[in-house]
Amino acid sequence: MATIAVAQLLGTSLWFSANSAAADLMIAWQVSAADIGWLTSSVQVGFILGTLFIALSGLADRYRASRIFVCSAVAGALFNAGFAWLSEGLTSAMVFRFLVGVSLAGIYPVGMKLIVSWAPERTGQALAQLVAMLTLGTALPHALRQVGADLPWQTIILASSGLALLGALLIHWLGDGPHLPDARQRRAPSPSAVGRRVTVLDAFRVNRFRAAALGYFGHMWELYAFWTVVPLLVSHTVLASKFAVLGVSGMSFGIIGVGALGCVMGGWLSRRFGSAKVALGALGASCACAVVFAMFWQDLPAIALGLLLLVWGATVVADSPQFSALSAQACPRELVGAALAIQNSIGFAITVVSIAATTMLFERIGLGAAWLLVPGPIVGLLGFAWASRRSINEGVSTEGTP
Repeated sequence: MATIAVAQLLGTSLWFSANSAAADLMIAWQVSAADIGWLTSSVQVGFILGTLFIALSGLADRYRASRIFVCSAVAGALFNAGFAWLSEGLTSAMVFRFLVGVSLAGIYPVGMKLIVSWAPERTGQALAQLVAMLTLGTALPHALRQVGADLPWQTIILASSGLALLGALLIHWLGDGPHLPDARQRRAPSPSAVGRRVTVLDAFRVNRFRAAALGYFGHMWELYAFWTVVPLLVSHTVLASKFAVLGVSGMSFGIIGVGALGCVMGGWLSRRFGSAKVALGALGASCACAVVFAMFWQDLPAIALGLLLLVWGATVVADSPQFSALSAQACPRELVGAALAIQNSIGFAITVVSIAATTMLFERIGLGAAWLLVPGPIVGLLGFAWASRRSINEGVSTEGTP
C-alpha cells in the first residue's frame, strides 16, 4: 500500500503542474485567471474521456492494472514535458494538458484498483492513504515553485515529469495484488457464463453504489474548483500581505496539502465509525467552510482566515476516498476497475463545469464566487440520503420474501 501511495503521489504531480506556473504564464502569454482555469479544464476533459474509454472498453478489468499504470505515467510525463518546451500559447498548451489528462486516467482510478487488489479488507483506510498522496501530488507543484522561485517555469514542470517516471518504476517493480481476477482470466470468456452480459452500467442499478456515487458527484463540484482558485483566494485576501514571507505558492501548498492529513484522519476514523459517516461529515464540514468564507472573508482577521482555509483544505478532500470505498464495496468484484473509472469520469465532467463557472465568476465579482462552490456538497448530501433510503426501503420490502 505504501508503494502504491507513493507512486500515486509522484504520478499525480502532473495534474496541477501548470497551475504552479500560473503567474508566469499570465505574464508570458498575456492571459487571464479564467484562461488558466481553461488549462485546468483541459486536463479534466482529457481525464474524463480517458476514464470513459477505460470503463466502457473494459480495459481497466481486462489488462493488468500495473501495466496500465506504468504506460500511463510514462505517457503523462512525456506530454507534460511537451507542454513545458513545445507550447507556444494557450491553444497548444491546452492540447498538451488534455493529453496529460488522458494519461492520468490510467493513474488515479487504476491506482485505486491496485489498492483493492492488495488490501480489499481495508479499502476505506487504504484509499484514504491513496487520495492523501493524490492531494500531496496536487499540491507538490506549488511547493516546487516556491523552492525554485528563481528558476524558469519550464524547469518546475519538468520536475513533475521526472517524478511521474519514478512512480512508473515503483509500480513496475510492485505488480498486481492477488485479490482480483487475473487479467488473462478476465479476457477469456467464461464457459459457464449465461444470460445477459454484465456491463459497467449495471453498477448503477445497485442503490448502495448509486448513493456513494451521488455523494461523490456533489463533492467533486466543490473539490477541483476549490483547488484551482486557492492561489486566487490567497492573493486577493489579507493573507498575501500578512504572511508575505510564505509566498502565495507556499500558502497554496499548505492549504491544498493539508488535505492529505484530512484523508489520513478520515481513513483512521472510518475504521471506527464507517466510511459513510466519515464521508458525510467531511462533506458537510467543507460546505460549512465555503459558506463562512463567502460570508466573512472581508471581516475575518488573517489568522482566522488562514485557519478557515486550512480546515476547508483538510475537509474538502477527506470524503473522496470514503465515497470511493463505499462504491468499491457496493459493486460486483469483477466490475471494480470499470465502475470506479466511470464514477471518476462523471465526477470529473462535473469539475469542468464548476472550474469554468467559478473562474469566470471570479473575474466578474471576485471572492464572492466562493458561493458557487456551496451547492455541490448540498446536492451530494441530499443525493446520498435519497439513494440510501431507497436501498433501505427495498431491503425492508424484500425481507421474508421466499
